[in-house]
Amino acid sequence: MSRTSAPVGARPVTADRPGVPEPAGPPASRRGLLVALFLAPALLALGTLVAYPIVYTVWLSLHNADGSRFVGLANYVTMFTSESTRKAMANNAIWVVVAPSLVTVVGLVLAVLTERVRLATAVKTVLFMPMAISFLAAGVTFRMVYDESPDRGVANAVAVAAHDAVRPPAPYHGAVPREGAAPVDAGGALLMPLVGLPAERVPADAVPAAVPAAGPGLRGVVWLDFTPGGGGVPGGVDAGEWGLPGVVVEAVRDGTVVARTRTAPDGTFAFDVEGVTARLAAENFTEPFNGLTWLGPTLVTPAIIGAYIWIWAGFALVLISAGLAALPREALEAARVDGASEWQVFRRVTVPLVRPVLVVVFVTLVINVLKIFDLILVIAPESAQDDANVVALEMYRVSFGGGLDFGLGSALGVLLFLFVLPAMLLRIRSLRREVR
Repeated sequence: MSRTSAPVGARPVTADRPGVPEPAGPPASRRGLLVALFLAPALLALGTLVAYPIVYTVWLSLHNADGSRFVGLANYVTMFTSESTRKAMANNAIWVVVAPSLVTVVGLVLAVLTERVRLATAVKTVLFMPMAISFLAAGVTFRMVYDESPDRGVANAVAVAAHDAVRPPAPYHGAVPREGAAPVDAGGALLMPLVGLPAERVPADAVPAAVPAAGPGLRGVVWLDFTPGGGGVPGGVDAGEWGLPGVVVEAVRDGTVVARTRTAPDGTFAFDVEGVTARLAAENFTEPFNGLTWLGPTLVTPAIIGAYIWIWAGFALVLISAGLAALPREALEAARVDGASEWQVFRRVTVPLVRPVLVVVFVTLVINVLKIFDLILVIAPESAQDDANVVALEMYRVSFGGGLDFGLGSALGVLLFLFVLPAMLLRIRSLRREVR
């Protein structure tokens, strides 16, 4: 069978429609012009919103506070020798190490668990809802959550409830001995009057106080030295004054506690030992646990990281759930058929298969936490902002917080860009690997 060739100058014939010539494309110069016209808006936007600000920031970082005089690298020297900048970089390192890892782990756990519930979509929607709240509103919310008063702050209310369940507060906290009261009455009984205890905190089993009868050893009474309606003798047991039951009294000899007892419902106590003195144990007056200072110098950064996890866990959950939905079910079922436990399936099958998604989530969060600013500005009180400071917040405080040093602020901006750049390049590389 002979093969014929097309005559010179003839148009090529399309494969799907034999005999119909392909349409001639535009000339190369015209194609280049069309490409340039289509790319021009995007290039103009990138140049205006990205390239120019970067170049101008670098230029401004080499000038003095108002940009009127070239100072070279002086702003960078000032930046790295500043204690506040070093503290900000240390806090940024904590954020990068802790926050993305915790958000990724929490998102992975939530994604695996929500696959096993009926209303998975509704649960995921509820968990994703914090992402719809602005960081400003979330910061204001968590500023109230971390309030020091257990009556207002949710975090301290939970902490106080958990602490009191294990170690209840002392029954007579706030009570103090009456000043100037005589230690021993005429009958030899030791009088130990207390004041400062509200009437509603007197135990329900308390009965009117009574002075114990004389006898061997050391005897005494502990009571609330307050007569309802006024009157009475300060330091003396009067009618209508309540004994304080359950008060721990210690017998002390030469500075050593030799015996302990508790008062009766009428406040009386007795020791069958001689040559001792009595004192009220400190455990009777231990102040109740009032929670933690979440926004103090020690806990302010972990507290803000907790707020960040609450906001971004839903983001990690949605992305990881999408990755889990694309996993081959045959591999999971094969592992279960081979006798693997659910933990082994999760650790040896699920996590390795979903690792590319975990990397994407982690790198995205690293970029985000390097630029964290608004949560710290809103949540951390003014007294703790130095302890919670990060590079982005330091840049804002230097540039607009009173100093108006745009040169040093621009140097901090360049530093922040250099921090973010490696994570951005890693993110681009992972995206290209996914496309391939």
